[in-house]
Amino acid sequence: METVTIKALQTGHVGLNVTDLDRSLPFYQRVFGFEVQAEGREDGRRWAFLGRDGRLVLTLWQQSDTAFPTRSAGLHHLSFQVDSIDEVKATERVLRELGAELVHDGVVPHGEGASSGGVFFTDPDGIRLEIYAPTGADTAPAPSGAAPTCGFF
Repeated sequence: METVTIKALQTGHVGLNVTDLDRSLPFYQRVFGFEVQAEGREDGRRWAFLGRDGRLVLTLWQQSDTAFPTRSAGLHHLSFQVDSIDEVKATERVLRELGAELVHDGVVPHGEGASSGGVFFTDPDGIRLEIYAPTGADTAPAPSGAAPTCGFF
C-alpha cells in the first residue's frame, strides 16, 4: 500500500453550513473580526468567504434547514488561537453582549493544571466554537477535571 508523503500540511480554510447567512455573517464578523472577501447573494446559492489580512479562513454556506446536531458524527468544534488571555476575555465580553451561549462560565483552562484555555461557545446555529490562548487560563478551575475541556462540551 502506497503512502503519500506530504512535506508541509496546514488547514486551508473551514467551511460551515448555516441556516441564515444574514444572521451568521454579522456574528462571525463581530466575534472574530473577519472581513467579507467575497459573497454570493443569489437565491438558493447564498455564501460568504471570510478572512483576515487577505487570507481566507472560513466559508459560510446557507444550505441547512436545522441547527447543528452535536450528537451526529462530524465536526466536534472549531478552535481559534489568539496571542493572549486578554484577547480571550475581550471576546467573552463581545459574546455576552451578543447573547451567545457560553458553554462554561467564562474563560476556563484546557484541563486541570493547564495554563492554556479559553472560552467555549456556540454560533447562532449551535456550532461549537472555541477561542483560546496558550497561557493565562490557569486561574479558573477546569470544568472536566483531568479530561480535556475542549473535548467535553
